[in-house]
This record gives sequence, structure tokens and C-alpha cells, in this order.
Amino acid sequence: MTDDSDRHATKMAKKKAARDKIMATKTDEKGLIIVHTGKGKGKSSAAFGMIFRCIAHDMKCAVVQFIKGGMSTGERDLILSKFSDSCAFHTMGEGFTWETQDRDRDIEMAQAAWEKAKELIRDETNKMVLLDEINIALRYDYLDIDEVVQFLAEEKPHMTHVVLTGRNAKDELIEIADLVTEMELIKHPFRSGVKAQIGVEY
Repeated sequence: MTDDSDRHATKMAKKKAARDKIMATKTDEKGLIIVHTGKGKGKSSAAFGMIFRCIAHDMKCAVVQFIKGGMSTGERDLILSKFSDSCAFHTMGEGFTWETQDRDRDIEMAQAAWEKAKELIRDETNKMVLLDEINIALRYDYLDIDEVVQFLAEEKPHMTHVVLTGRNAKDELIEIADLVTEMELIKHPFRSGVKAQIGVEY
């Protein structure tokens, strides 16, 4: 081995020993409250990645979509056609708020979605429940943030993971979350006139 290789091997051995020492202290398991927020793309995509992981591990899971309406999406079509036994899928919204233009109806639909979400979270056979775009419903005060936070803090089963997506996550939600990721927008093709495309956005 060269001197550079020797130095690299020594450095990596020290790093591994330090890492192993840290990892030995990480012994707890719990159901996580996970928030994906920010202006960047990928919030729902990352959440569905975790849902598909659960499916691959034969873990029962569920999805409630708070905003997205009847539009066909790849993830919904795949789950409904191939994995409906593993993953309950409920599209409860009727489209984005600027499309419906009916605040009372939006509130009614969001509250119905929240009732379904609570039912699915309380069911301890569901190891993960994705609340897709719930942050949008919370941002527009279609749901009471205090009620959502209280439910997650007091009624979520200990080993159930709950994933909440959407821009502008409320501070109260971020405070109780175990894992928060903010997607940062650097570039987006929409700004250059490129429309949403199959396989990328839906």
C-alpha cells in the first residue's frame, strides 16, 4: 500500500470506531412524526418512497390525500391496482384551493379527510400513515392546528409513523415532529414554461 492508502485506511478506521461508538447509543424505537415541507419539489415523492418501503417490508400502511382530487397519479394507480391489501388509499380532496373556489366545501372535505386520518392512525395495524398535503389544509385554517397537534401527541400509537407533507408547515407541527425536512427550491422547470409531466410530477 502507498503512504496515501495507509493514511486513508487509518483515518477511516478511526472514523468507523467513532461512528460505531455513536451508533451503540441509538437503541430506542418509536413511531415518528415526520414532516416534509418547503417550496422545493419532492415532499410527496419522498413520502411515497417511504410508503413503498413499508409495502416492500409487508408493513400495513395508509394514505390520505387532503388536497389532490380525482386526477390520476402513478403512485395512487399503482397502489390501488397492485397493493390495495397492504395500503389503504383515500383521496379526500377535490383539487387545489384555487381550482375549487369554494372555501366552505374545502373545509368540509378537509375535515372529512382528518376524520379518516384519525381512524387510520388509531388502527395500530397501520405502521405508517401518510397525510399528503395536510399542511396546505392547515395553512388555510381548514383544520385546527391545535387539534391536530394534540391528537398526534396524545392519541397516535407509540409505534405508528405519521408523515405530513405540504408547504408552510405550522411551527406547532414542527415543534412536536421527530424528523423535519425542508425542501429548498433552487431551480424548477415550471419557471421556464415546462408543464408538469408524467413520471416526474404525477
